[in-house]
Amino acid sequence: MSRVTEQVEIREACREEYEAIGDLIVSAYIGYPEVAEDPDYIEELRDVATRAAVRPVLVAVDETGTVLGSATYISGPGPFAESQDEDEAAFRMLAVRPSARGRGVGEALTRACIDRARADGRARIVLFTLPAMTTAHRLYERLGFERSPERDWEFAPGRRLLSYRLALR
Repeated sequence: MSRVTEQVEIREACREEYEAIGDLIVSAYIGYPEVAEDPDYIEELRDVATRAAVRPVLVAVDETGTVLGSATYISGPGPFAESQDEDEAAFRMLAVRPSARGRGVGEALTRACIDRARADGRARIVLFTLPAMTTAHRLYERLGFERSPERDWEFAPGRRLLSYRLALR
């Protein structure tokens, strides 16, 4: 499945793009102390090949093939899932190249994940995000996601993730 918006194509990533995607995600996330202080998570962000072997890694590219953004779609419980609910899909590691921000890339990637969740028959799509990722929060809320604070979790002392969900049926 491929989605195109304003000269941006959303599709599953090719092996040749994994390194660029990993670098992009790390560069987008490294500015957050929760990430910068966790070398294991930095390596997980960079390791696109391991994710792509078990989950669809979506990529946004422009007409020249330049990687503009990426997200990993989680169809349900299993590897990389932060929820074990069979009726939920999720996405993780959404990142957009700074020069592509404001062009609808993050929205197109998010919508592609929502479309996949609907096609998979899931009741809802969920995600977890750092409190400081306020631009992403505005995007999610604009697309109809609602905060689900009962699912927020502290992954380390003083470090927490906020939960959002979107009902699909």
